[in-house]
Amino acid sequence: MRISTTFLFASVLATATAHAAPPPAPADARPALLKALDGDWVMTGDVMGKPVRYNMAATPALNGTFTEMHMKDVQVPAKYEARVFIGYDQGSQAVIAHWMDSFGAKGSIPHATGKMTDHTIEFTFPYASAPFRDTLSYQPESASWTLEIESAKPDGTWKHFARYEIHRPQ
Repeated sequence: MRISTTFLFASVLATATAHAAPPPAPADARPALLKALDGDWVMTGDVMGKPVRYNMAATPALNGTFTEMHMKDVQVPAKYEARVFIGYDQGSQAVIAHWMDSFGAKGSIPHATGKMTDHTIEFTFPYASAPFRDTLSYQPESASWTLEIESAKPDGTWKHFARYEIHRPQ
């Protein structure tokens, strides 16, 4: 009796779990624009007027539901490192991004939301101190990118924070 009760309970639990689980996402369902970020890159530009250079690798993550950008300063030891997860929700046609970096956990809150057009991915982080807007623009003729980061001013206009040219390593 004990074996049949245990078997029955395990069968019911397995069936309930199978019905409760959402269907798996198709492998690498990312839009073509996000897939164009895949690979190894060099980022050169400035942060608040100071020159910077990062190595960046972008790969599909979490069963192809996000693109992970791993950026790391080329200085040894690195002064800055970040991992940015950018996803696209087909239903709402919204971009959702999570930025985690070497400044710590507090800066990873909140996530950003935005939109995607033919060659541009734009998302805004609604930080309490001031929103930040990130714009990734793809140049198909050179297969390169730019990343512009701006912070909101109290009057509602945007101010330069950082800008990067992103190209394949030579």
